[in-house]
Amino acid sequence: QVQLVDSGGGLVQAGGSLRLSCAASGRTFSYLMGWFRQAPGKEREFVATISWSGSPTYFADSVKGRFTISRDRTKNTVYLQMNYLKPEDTAAYYCAATPLSRNYCYSDDVAYWGQGTQVTVSS
Repeated sequence: QVQLVDSGGGLVQAGGSLRLSCAASGRTFSYLMGWFRQAPGKEREFVATISWSGSPTYFADSVKGRFTISRDRTKNTVYLQMNYLKPEDTAAYYCAATPLSRNYCYSDDVAYWGQGTQVTVSS
């Protein structure tokens, strides 16, 4: 069993930055850790993923060059650093744990979800 607790969302102006955190507990090392987001009226979409070893990392094209993902194994925490935020980044962001044998960018393959944290970017 894995438990994920998301935090760090908020309201920020376009061009600003936020850092999301995902505190994980349980048997997490059998999973790829990542983030998805869901805007109102849209499907949940992949944002970024990382393994507990720190590599490889993968990003959605829409966030490449602006977002970075990292992990602190001593704290069992995964971070999503979001820079140069745009209004279209506005969404609820969810931490996700996907089994190593599954596809990291498919929401249907995610085994555990955080509760979500809202990110709102104003223009």
